[in-house]
Amino acid sequence: MLADHVTLAQFLIEERRRHPAPAADLDSLILDVALACKAVANRVALGTLRDTLDAPGGTNVHGEVQHRLDVLANDYFLRATERSGRLAGLVSEELDEPHLPPAEIPRGNHLLVFDPLDGSSNIDVNMSVGSIFSILRAPEPGADATTQDFLQPGTEQVCAGYALYGPATMLVLTLGRGVHAFTLDPALGEFVLTRESIRLPGPASEFAINTSNRRFWEPAVRRYVDECLIGRSGPRHRDFNMRWVASLVAETHRILTRGGVFLYPRDTKDPAKPGRLRLLYEANPVAFLIEQAGGAASTGRERILDVVPTGLHQRCPLIFGAEDEVALIDRYHRQFNDGPYDSPLYGDRGLFRVAAS
Repeated sequence: MLADHVTLAQFLIEERRRHPAPAADLDSLILDVALACKAVANRVALGTLRDTLDAPGGTNVHGEVQHRLDVLANDYFLRATERSGRLAGLVSEELDEPHLPPAEIPRGNHLLVFDPLDGSSNIDVNMSVGSIFSILRAPEPGADATTQDFLQPGTEQVCAGYALYGPATMLVLTLGRGVHAFTLDPALGEFVLTRESIRLPGPASEFAINTSNRRFWEPAVRRYVDECLIGRSGPRHRDFNMRWVASLVAETHRILTRGGVFLYPRDTKDPAKPGRLRLLYEANPVAFLIEQAGGAASTGRERILDVVPTGLHQRCPLIFGAEDEVALIDRYHRQFNDGPYDSPLYGDRGLFRVAAS
């Protein structure tokens, strides 16, 4: 049966033959990350059989309650990667500061940043969750990584990907030469190549956004969403479906499969936070994957991969998907954010008519 499949390890070997590079230990690091994802997938599949939902009583650096599985997933990633000698340091959503390998382990050539369990709020309803990761070159190979070493723009990523723990466990990654998907074969215990050189389909007919935050949106976002909701009778001249899963991994996987656009824009709900998602280990890896699949990713004001980080857990707006849709949303940010916006959906002749006082 193995002869019928290309495993992740075989794929990486072939990639190295086609594109020789001095950092051969990158392949081994990717396999370490894949091992961590297998461990998380196994624990997710057990659900409440292993007290997955019990919160250990703490919060992470963002003030969010940590479920037991958040902590376990973080530990799986650390244990699978920190003793390999391939890393100079790691950054996780669940840790305040950079994590260094044990003192007796040589420091390697790379840095790993990751969200060990994205969408953990979905666990109690048995919906898809995932892990997101990004790999950077260590500025000083062989030395302990510092906070500043991690503050590299997304253009410097050498690998990014995510694992989706759904009906099937999938690992989707890019090394800067296209996007490829691997499905975990339980019989083999291996990730095998199931989709190669993924491209976003088009034209877009779906958008994903949390509409409960509409009252906090900027005029540009309200305009874009309202035009989608008007459908064929509006300026877009076609109907759109709306989706929202509250899991960045699941949203990204759907867009890579079916196209569309995702928005978690800047809003006024919490003025102290310019966005909700974290730049280093959420927005950057997703943006890298989406661009490699022919799409685009933006803050609404600039390309995500060009943003220079100023902190390990820096937040940012994130808009990604079909290139033409992201370009339109960017244009609306430039043109319509300076003045008030009268929604065609809520006016006297809109879909939701305002009753006369």
